[in-house]
Amino acid sequence: MDNNRYLIPANSKKSQLILSFFTPFDLIVFLTGVGITIILLVTIESNNLAVTFGLASPALIATFLVAPVPHYHNVMTLIGNIYRFYTGRKKYYWRGWCARYGSTGDKKQ
Repeated sequence: MDNNRYLIPANSKKSQLILSFFTPFDLIVFLTGVGITIILLVTIESNNLAVTFGLASPALIATFLVAPVPHYHNVMTLIGNIYRFYTGRKKYYWRGWCARYGSTGDKKQ
């Protein structure tokens, strides 16, 4: 085996994440959702199952947003990429190998 060849391990990015999945922002979003849910469940008393699911919705939404998705970091990243794709389209103009600058054909100095 040739020891002079170095490869970047496939999981090198995961080693920088908390529990190999979460960034600090992901944990802030998740803990905020869980904290709001706990506060709502403690302050609002309900015997109705639908209301209880409504009170638990911040934790459910936060969990959905930080859930890992294949080919992306998590659902928040996927939604952000979709949003940027449809709102911030960039136009790339191909100039070619022998581009002429200006209408007279003068070369750029």
